[in-house]
Amino acid sequence: MEVSFSNEIRSLALGDGETFHGEGILAVTKALLQSGVTYVGGYQGAPVSHLLDVMVQARDYMDELGVHVEACTNEASAAAMLGASIMYPVRGAVTWKSVVGTNVASDALSNLASPGVMGGALIVVGEDYGEGASVIQERTHAFAMKSGMWLLDPRPNLPTIVRMVEHGFELSEASNTPVMLQLRIRACHVRGSFVCKDNRKPRISTRELQQEPANFDYSRLSHPPVTFEHERLKHEVRMPAARRYVVDATLNELFDGPHDALGIVVQGGLYNNLIRALQTLGLADAYGKTQIPILNLNVVYPLVPEQITQFFAGKRAVLLVEEGQPDFIEQEISAILRRADLQTKLHGKDLLSMGGEYTAELILKGLSRFLAQHAPELPRGGADELLREVELLRGQATEEFKGLLPGRPPNFCTGCPERPVFSALKLVEQEIGKLHVSTDIGCHSFATFAPFSFGNSILGYGMSLASSAGVKNFLATRPIAIMGDGGFWHNGLISGVSSALLNKGDGVLVIMKNGYTSATGTQEVISTPTSEARRVAEGTSATPTQVTIESTLKGMGVKWLRTVDNYKVGKVKRTLKEALTSSYDGLKVIVADGECQLERQRRIKPLRAKRLAEGKRVVRTRFGVDEDTCTGDHSCIRLSGCPTLTVKTPTDPLKVDPVAHVTNDCVGCGLCGEVAHAATLCPSFWRAEIVSNPSRWDRIKARLRRAIIDPLQPA
Repeated sequence: MEVSFSNEIRSLALGDGETFHGEGILAVTKALLQSGVTYVGGYQGAPVSHLLDVMVQARDYMDELGVHVEACTNEASAAAMLGASIMYPVRGAVTWKSVVGTNVASDALSNLASPGVMGGALIVVGEDYGEGASVIQERTHAFAMKSGMWLLDPRPNLPTIVRMVEHGFELSEASNTPVMLQLRIRACHVRGSFVCKDNRKPRISTRELQQEPANFDYSRLSHPPVTFEHERLKHEVRMPAARRYVVDATLNELFDGPHDALGIVVQGGLYNNLIRALQTLGLADAYGKTQIPILNLNVVYPLVPEQITQFFAGKRAVLLVEEGQPDFIEQEISAILRRADLQTKLHGKDLLSMGGEYTAELILKGLSRFLAQHAPELPRGGADELLREVELLRGQATEEFKGLLPGRPPNFCTGCPERPVFSALKLVEQEIGKLHVSTDIGCHSFATFAPFSFGNSILGYGMSLASSAGVKNFLATRPIAIMGDGGFWHNGLISGVSSALLNKGDGVLVIMKNGYTSATGTQEVISTPTSEARRVAEGTSATPTQVTIESTLKGMGVKWLRTVDNYKVGKVKRTLKEALTSSYDGLKVIVADGECQLERQRRIKPLRAKRLAEGKRVVRTRFGVDEDTCTGDHSCIRLSGCPTLTVKTPTDPLKVDPVAHVTNDCVGCGLCGEVAHAATLCPSFWRAEIVSNPSRWDRIKARLRRAIIDPLQPA
């Protein structure tokens, strides 16, 4: 049972004149089809996962249009797909989470940008920047400048986003250059509507095949000596062509205002926040009508010098609203003004913060300073008083709740199969001492938070084993590398396992085999169990299960290999200890096998509901704590961290400390009891089977048990 995007898929088929309603990232998906795209690829990651997930589920409709869709194994393979547009007049689009995804793809992107493209090539990157980000804080802008690719940053409303996607392909073809379109988190999830066009079947597609390969053309290869000519073409031919298209298609927008002695230049993605700040000052309305002229840059690279100088000419001062650092746009505009000998005062990072997300509040502060310096006569809507009040309230709230609210770090899902592995690792550490743990991107990175607090480095997706290569040579104890199956197939197989085998490295690798790339939305990987394999695991089928990770490791030459059931904490603990203390000098791999609990529940709950509706027998396992036995030590909580394992006030008035308690959200994974047993903690945990629609034998057993137990209970 997987997440269904049936409603989203229906919206992809809307025709000319119909109105689309939905999120920004789905509008991009529709715009790709309206643009006649031939192929779409990518690697999932917030905030753009939706694009690829929907297209993968819409494969039947994609086949009708002749559009090829590919869920790639990593961002580099997605970027390499765009090679199809180097020699053929076909439009292609790929997507991934930036900046980490762009890092992985950078080799392919550099080799793509050098010869340029014949067909339109669009790279949709989720600019995961700001307070809601889950990755390092860097900007895509640097890659665009470095490689000579154009960068779009559309104003966050659906008509503009769709227009920029369509013009992105046109811009790419007009300048023979790949184009990047960045969407911030809020732009991906902004909701709105736009009037659709018919989807265009590509001229060359899975249904309209190109009969012959393209003729050999050495100049289209990113290889010396032609790369020297590519460098000249980038800046002497392609960039001027791109700038002409930006002007002719009016991709950047000018919003006039009566106070034209001042001006504001803003990245398109920040336009909504800017208008909100101006609205607070009384200098704009909710519909965007502004009192101060705004140059909205939907294309942030390359800038058009003539547009910049024309906007700045005759103005006293201009404020540049550029999010993040380095201040690429500010530096470029400063150079343009200097060359044009324009003396208009340029403000940017001097009035706004150097780094961090530019929220409406932060922009409001910068605008207030800007106006105080250059237009004190303009009304500021009590902005200074409002900002002071916000700071006062924030300070009061901090003081009021200090020490009262516990920290709530990110945590594993209830019943997550990865939690017991770290519980076991905690127990091992208690016995043999402190361990060096190289962590990785993925769900398992939650173990860096309390109560586990494991992790000495995170250096990239699938890079944990590689990051321990230096450590293991000078550390007395063996380092442990943690990696998910998603990270294993993404990068870890090559950068970690093959490197360790090549260099005959000693160390321990734990692969969390949960069946999916879970942290990005439980997308499938090559080792995702089929429905048939799941039935085998659950004992309802006899067909053998294919084990891909283990067979791959054996084929590569891994000699020390163990597979363990994640939920058997005692066995996991013994296996970890064996790996850490083994006399075997070489790579030791533990495959911790346990299906992602989210996917398991998505599959089981509908089946359980169906059986209940049919009046069939259903058994559900629950765990709990006997408060009479519980001592209040709470080691179980410290070694588990399960959100359903909490504390409550005991009913016994003689007990002072709170006792452990299992809430009704328990999914019956059994970790709490396993931890208690493995750590020899206490016998307070109980396990019960709740039987719905019991059989006659169930009822007989229940009566027999009551007949024996009831007389033994105290009156």
